[in-house]
Amino acid sequence: MRHVYSVLLYLLTPLVLLRLLLRSLREPAYRRHWLERFGLVSLPAGSRGVIWVHAVSVGEVHAAAPLVALLLREHPKQQLLFTTTTPSGRALVRELFAARVSQAYLPLDLPGAVQRFLTRVRPRLLILLETELWPNLLEQTGASGCKQVLANARLSAASARRYARLPSLTRAMLSHLDHVACQWPVDGERFLALGLSPQALAVTGTSKFDYAVDDRMRSERQAQRAALMLGGRPVLLAASTHPGEEALVIGAFKQLLTGMPNGVLLLAPRHPRRCAAVARYCRDEGLSVCLRSESRPVRAQDSVLLLDTLGELRLLSGLADVAVIGGSLVDRGGQNPLEAVAWGVPVICGPYTRNFDDVNARLADAGALIRLSDPERLAQVLNEMFSDPARRMAMARAGLAVMARERGASAAVGKVAAELLSDDGPDQGVPAAVGGGGVARKESSA
Repeated sequence: MRHVYSVLLYLLTPLVLLRLLLRSLREPAYRRHWLERFGLVSLPAGSRGVIWVHAVSVGEVHAAAPLVALLLREHPKQQLLFTTTTPSGRALVRELFAARVSQAYLPLDLPGAVQRFLTRVRPRLLILLETELWPNLLEQTGASGCKQVLANARLSAASARRYARLPSLTRAMLSHLDHVACQWPVDGERFLALGLSPQALAVTGTSKFDYAVDDRMRSERQAQRAALMLGGRPVLLAASTHPGEEALVIGAFKQLLTGMPNGVLLLAPRHPRRCAAVARYCRDEGLSVCLRSESRPVRAQDSVLLLDTLGELRLLSGLADVAVIGGSLVDRGGQNPLEAVAWGVPVICGPYTRNFDDVNARLADAGALIRLSDPERLAQVLNEMFSDPARRMAMARAGLAVMARERGASAAVGKVAAELLSDDGPDQGVPAAVGGGGVARKESSA
């Protein structure tokens, strides 16, 4: 089945490249580093025994950040390579880690591209985030002697059904994984049903809970509030909004302004390329807009601070008094609420939260999150929240308590990584011929 898959992928490669080219019309960064997608990457001279971390885009990079920081602390002599799939993910890696890690795009899952990549990188350990399962990547990386970990793993019911349609290919992929650290027990059950060995499975929770605000970030937040000249103005955050949500949020915010005329809406569209259209919509609604890219203070007449830059939402979330989580007011599955919760910001989400159902359930049960069954109730709930500081404070404390209780997934994966690295000696990871070698032994137990 893998050979059939590879032939089909070769046939579809022109369409894949066309899709990348079309995306580059909206995001020119897609035109850069094309050779990396065919495995032609370069690392600093003398790099051997590389630790390789892969996360698709911005959300997965944020989830991987605590683990990568841990790996840099625990293995300071190892070269760390961070691969992504999107330019926005790549930009965030650069912002978070600068020269501390090397970067490349993940190669297309073509046998030749993967082999070229492995020959140049020679990894000892591969850590994949969430559900990045690629047949040729897993097969050839395993054949090279590189250990493989799937971290922060999740598997929806729909994805599990899709994988179940190709049982032999799926079992082969899972057989190459030395360790799978699942977010929740239901994810583990689905992996086991698809053929994962129980000895390879652990349930560790999500590394998104490992995000923590430190003193440096608090100081930077204060500096940003001063630079923006927000003073004591109340701030509503609308984080990672999708099309259709801005109208709901702005309608509710305008009602809020009737009783809170100095309020500021910090509006962060999920995709920055939409910011020009969102800014026009805000102005059409009679709201004065300050673009973050203008690097100027928010004037007294400005009601909206539009975040049209990349990588700043995590820090600027700390400016908010209340946060509305995007992707949940319209049916997009919801975005991550924990960046706001980690700052002690109470959060509101809509009914569409399948991407973070377990996270949201824990927050809601603790009283740290309000889930709206009807997005049209947003204005009413916002008015209640901004008029009740004690309620906001109680929700903030509850959210921080959940974060503290659920923390630890990155440390668990870091421990597994250390064990796997200690198994194979300092100079392992030079790729063998494709098709040779076996699956490394699995020692982690459920």
